[in-house]
Amino acid sequence: MSGTYTKNILPREVQRRLERGEKLNLLDVREHDEWESGHIPGAKHIPLGSLGERHKELDLGKETIVICRSGNRSALACEYLASMGYKVVNMQGGMIEWTGKIEYGKSPCYTGG
Repeated sequence: MSGTYTKNILPREVQRRLERGEKLNLLDVREHDEWESGHIPGAKHIPLGSLGERHKELDLGKETIVICRSGNRSALACEYLASMGYKVVNMQGGMIEWTGKIEYGKSPCYTGG
């Protein structure tokens, strides 16, 4: 995987769509500490390293917007998921460029201390 996935969306467009009331499937692939430091409300959290065993938690038939800190790991995740038939879009610029609402707290999938 090269990390050069070409189907992208900008954070401001994701924010606009959410503000219009669209129900988006958001997947955050950052690590647990990154997730806890702030994530988009309603996003699903599956760290990139867990995607291989947990990708079946995603809906194969619905578009999923994949998020990370800057857009690099999410591009890798998009390449991987697209190779299995998932409809994915990379949020280019990631959480660094996100200006919308943010939630804080532990991921539901976090099992550490």
